[in-house]
Amino acid sequence: MDEFAKENLHGRLRRDRKALLWKLDGLSEYDVRRPLTATGTNLLGLVKHVAFVEARYFGEVFDRPFPQPLPRWQDSDGSDLWAAEDETRDQIIGFYRQAWEHSDEARAVHRARIEQAARTAAGGVGADAASRTGCGA
Repeated sequence: MDEFAKENLHGRLRRDRKALLWKLDGLSEYDVRRPLTATGTNLLGLVKHVAFVEARYFGEVFDRPFPQPLPRWQDSDGSDLWAAEDETRDQIIGFYRQAWEHSDEARAVHRARIEQAARTAAGGVGADAASRTGCGA
């Protein structure tokens, strides 16, 4: 995938994150927690679910695990699809923002590693001096 496509996808992800939170604006506590499906899914639960998925997925893909423990994929009981009584709107939104900051950071670190590896392979900045000169053990 070329850089334009990667940047376009990342830009779309950032816009969609904000759009998801925007859906909660102006809604009462009842409305963000009201079950909207037979499984009990609610709007705040969708934010919670997306936060868990993003934190786990990007952490695994970019080999930078999320700093807080997350349930394993196979252990999910679906409880991430609704807000528990003891979870506040601010807590869930804060967790979502933390997840997206971690995802963006993991992506940036991964990208920097790739760029560094390319420079090193080309004998540029960051390449080991011994490998460039043919010296070393």
